[in-house]
Amino acid sequence: MKRLRAALAAVALTTATLAALPAALPPPAVAAVTSPVAPARPAVATDWSTAVVDSTMARYTPSTIGGWSYPVGLYLYGQYLTYRRTHDARYLTYIRNYVDRFVKSDGSIDQSFNSLDSMQAGRLLVILHHETGQDRYRKAAQKIRDRLAAYPRTSDGGFWHADTSSRAHQLWADGVYMVNPFLVEYGKEFGDSAYTDDEAARQLAVYGGHLQVASGLLKHAYDESKTASWADPATGLAPEHWCRAVGWYAMAIVNVLDAIPANQPRRPQLLTIFGKLAAALERYQDPATGRWFQVIDKGGRADDWTETSCSSMFTYALSRGAQQHYLDPHYADVARRGYQGVLAELSIGADGRTDLAGISVGTNVGDYAYYVARTRAVNDFHGLGAFLIMNEQLRGDLVS
Repeated sequence: MKRLRAALAAVALTTATLAALPAALPPPAVAAVTSPVAPARPAVATDWSTAVVDSTMARYTPSTIGGWSYPVGLYLYGQYLTYRRTHDARYLTYIRNYVDRFVKSDGSIDQSFNSLDSMQAGRLLVILHHETGQDRYRKAAQKIRDRLAAYPRTSDGGFWHADTSSRAHQLWADGVYMVNPFLVEYGKEFGDSAYTDDEAARQLAVYGGHLQVASGLLKHAYDESKTASWADPATGLAPEHWCRAVGWYAMAIVNVLDAIPANQPRRPQLLTIFGKLAAALERYQDPATGRWFQVIDKGGRADDWTETSCSSMFTYALSRGAQQHYLDPHYADVARRGYQGVLAELSIGADGRTDLAGISVGTNVGDYAYYVARTRAVNDFHGLGAFLIMNEQLRGDLVS
């Protein structure tokens, strides 16, 4: 199948920030997705977002999908993007039924928010206030906003990954996605953008300033105290470029750039960080698959492997960055290669449900051997959520 023209693809792109979600578009009337490595895929038009969402909803109820957590929050955010396009009320009802397990009628929520990870699902609170107008979701979301006032920081203002002794003084690239998209969306919804836009831009600048190295890639983490077992005694940096950590950062910087005003003082710094990262991602993209490796810069090693969640994250960020003119237009082609690579990891099982393979399970900071030994899961929420965000951005941009 010939590649659809990029101009046609652009109209089908879906923004991944609540502040700028477009009107929903219907799925294309005719399109085909084929892959030489997924023979179970039908040769007819498939809306892979709805296929993934319907399959996941069939596997889990809102009560069994899991507790309050960032992987579930990520997945349900992707489900919300699919709802915005399709207007399938089941998708929003499912999200609300999940959140209502945790938010009481008076807006109280039994979460201490002592880690950035615990804040990511707060995006769902903002979404539900936006969709329902119910004040209890605002009150629950405000608990996260208020927690940040006393949340511990590094000496230059970066939020610690968690308020615990084992994470003290540490900045993990993962953390910028856990709090900053929530912040800018909270600010937009509740008229608090003067604070939230500045804080989100500051966090990305501080984290990027520490984690980005000369190659343009980001290390997984930084320890200001330089006492963590993984920290370089001279720099405080973790030893490796773990792909999903960098993916979290890439998605977060796009979300924040989409939200902050053009004259935000840190915007030029964020664009510079993003530009250097994009060039590195293009350099390290696997030419054989279009995906990226678990340890990004060591794909030449026999035991390294291409990972689906980060490949989805990078594909989304590069596509959106090119679309929004944060990056050179040629990165849209890099994203298309990534999109094709991720689609090749999709298949349909004997039960008729979708399966998404090659997803690293949750991962702490470690060395090369630790990362490449991580379990390669099927249908892990890290991958499903990232896939939906990517697919809603590129679903009209089919490649063969």
